[in-house]
Amino acid sequence: MKTRSIFRFEFILLFASAFLCVIGILFIYSSAVSSDGVLQNNEYIKQIIWASIGIGVLISLSFFDYERIKAFNLYIYLGGIVLLVIVLLFGNLVNGARSWINLFGYGFQPSEFMKLAIVFRLAFFFEESANKYSDFVRFILSLIQTAIPMFLVLVQPDMGTAMVYIPIYLFMAFIAGIKKRYLLFLMSAGMLIIIGSIIPAWDTYIITEKSVAIARVFRDKNLLMIVIGACAFMFLLSGAGYLFLKKKYYYWVGFICLILLISFSATLGAANFIKDYQLKRLIIFLDPQVDPRGAGWNVIQSITAVGSGGPGGKGFLMGTQSHLRYLPQQSTDFIFSIIAEEWGFYGCMIVFLLFLIIIIRSLYILFSSKDPFALYMGCGIVGMLFFHFIVNIGMAIGIMPITGIPLLLVSYGGSSMLTTMAGLGLISSIYLHKYKY
Repeated sequence: MKTRSIFRFEFILLFASAFLCVIGILFIYSSAVSSDGVLQNNEYIKQIIWASIGIGVLISLSFFDYERIKAFNLYIYLGGIVLLVIVLLFGNLVNGARSWINLFGYGFQPSEFMKLAIVFRLAFFFEESANKYSDFVRFILSLIQTAIPMFLVLVQPDMGTAMVYIPIYLFMAFIAGIKKRYLLFLMSAGMLIIIGSIIPAWDTYIITEKSVAIARVFRDKNLLMIVIGACAFMFLLSGAGYLFLKKKYYYWVGFICLILLISFSATLGAANFIKDYQLKRLIIFLDPQVDPRGAGWNVIQSITAVGSGGPGGKGFLMGTQSHLRYLPQQSTDFIFSIIAEEWGFYGCMIVFLLFLIIIIRSLYILFSSKDPFALYMGCGIVGMLFFHFIVNIGMAIGIMPITGIPLLLVSYGGSSMLTTMAGLGLISSIYLHKYKY
């Protein structure tokens, strides 16, 4: 067994993440400058502190033996659940969501740290259950363990953060060998639930001249109950056909009917969790001009900022959309819009390249490891990074709904910074300890 050495430290992840932090600090500063050159807040100073602590966390966890997490994964997971319950009872209400806890004058977001907690738990479970349970049982048990914290975050309500748990689970389950049809079932049901929740509002706000017939199904609860009953009947009928006749097509008919049954049933309860402003965000994604001075304002101004940057941008501190305060949440949700406006296409490519380096380098480290726990854990962290990157930038350019998901390492925020740096530190630890196997 070879020994660890400082010269095998994972410098690529460190430098790429530090570079992104520097870019974030620069544009958090830019976002605070008004059109007359007056600094409106000191968020950039706080971000320097968080980034410095985060880099320290990354370096420290690189030398920490990630395998020790196995012994404490359940306690970390349960501790995260307890924090989510505490924040529901005693947390501070910020932007309509009870997601924050104040500790010694600093606020932190338990749902951010829960991302790593669920990664640890699932990594341990997938490794331990590989030869213990069937694929279906592994799928159900792992899904339940993911659904519990996701439900608690949805109740806050924080749909954006809750959504991040889905790609974490999908990435890890896929790598752990869960059958593709189970994951297809989950993704299809999820998409149909979202579509079923949107259709009534879409019919009201966008298709104003002539109502869409299918919208009646989701507006009329009695009609929806009839459809659910029909799906249940077809599911039972196809199940009986597959059981007695052993024909494969009965299995797939039942598979589709079960997706529809669960999706339509969940749509009935979705109204209790999806708030009006969240539904409006989904509608605005389809057509921002439905409410250009209200819910559509953010995405319209963001697209304007991104488009106005051109190839080389207007220059650092020379943006107009941000300095005239047209962009709400410009240091968090729409930080990429400021980068695009002031640094242009070339600046955006720098951000893309740095994230690409982090993701590709992480995958190389993970697939070079011979430890299943390391592979599963690392893939969950990469799934989190990738989803944040795609959704945040998609929000900024108008191809994704506004969900309040930050651009990790760049957007303002201590909780997301520390969570991300801790995740990258653990991937670096996998690299540093790879000679154990």
